Amino acid sequence: MSLDEVAKRARVSPATVSRVLNNLDVVKSSTRARVMKAVAELNYHPNLHARTLAGGRSRTLGIVVSNMENPFFFDVFQALETAALARGYEVVAANTSYQPERLVSSIRLMMGRRVAGLAVIVSEMDPALRDELANGDMPVVFYDVGAPGKHITNIRVQYRKGIEKTVQYLHNLGHTRMAFIGHHAKLAPIDERKKAFLETVARYSPHLEVTTEADADGPEGGRKAARQLLASGFTPSAILCVNDFTAIGVLRELRDQGLRVPEDVSVTGFDNIKLSEFCYPSLTTVHIPRDRIGQSVFESLAEQGSREILIDPEFVVRDSTGVAREG
Repeated sequence: MSLDEVAKRARVSPATVSRVLNNLDVVKSSTRARVMKAVAELNYHPNLHARTLAGGRSRTLGIVVSNMENPFFFDVFQALETAALARGYEVVAANTSYQPERLVSSIRLMMGRRVAGLAVIVSEMDPALRDELANGDMPVVFYDVGAPGKHITNIRVQYRKGIEKTVQYLHNLGHTRMAFIGHHAKLAPIDERKKAFLETVARYSPHLEVTTEADADGPEGGRKAARQLLASGFTPSAILCVNDFTAIGVLRELRDQGLRVPEDVSVTGFDNIKLSEFCYPSLTTVHIPRDRIGQSVFESLAEQGSREILIDPEFVVRDSTGVAREG
């Protein structure tokens, strides 16, 4: 089935069919409806590679993320895809599982597909790879790494503000023994949250006792890290987690060990994924607007712009935090 046959069935030119399939606004709604009816009747599937060659520009965007199992990354992808589909683009995604070698191969694959733009939403970025992308011609969006350039947009979350708000809130509730649970401590964007925690609590010294623990990203990693923390002999009155996905596992481990949240231990997360509202107890966290991030990624790639976007997180209080227990 060819584009010419669709045009003949819809009684329009092949160029008009192409404009409809590329979701351009220059086609009348009645004509668009006639073309789409012909497409459905003939079961026509456009050759995306041919469309790229004919139009001179790909209508495919790429996104590479560190952990698609983490709802934070999936939400960003979904917001990007929604914005892209509305404008006639498609999105291809790759997951690295925080492995630098998979990041390299994923980016090579995206470049081989001649994507129109690439979002690199990862924590394991290699400086040499970052520079290679920055020196190329393809529009790129980085997340928390690199700097804006001629075709580079950088999205930065002000993690420090979120951590500071969390520590201050817990301190006001009387918490003096706090622990931070993270993951992949050697990755700079993730380690930034731990550094912000340690530097913030240092301002309250000598009144606060603190420690840190880390395992893998996700519920199982959070559960293991909480188990290691409690086995160490440190008895926290509050645990700050690097993200909500990890905090879910921390809540499970505390419950399994007979500790009540927040009566015995307060717990906080970061990101405000949807699950944080529905876990028990609901999670006090820091909101990162994934929908805004996804929309900003699309706009930057489609418009081939260059800018820095700062995300100021919002503190969200729910049921997992309370006044510190006496003693």
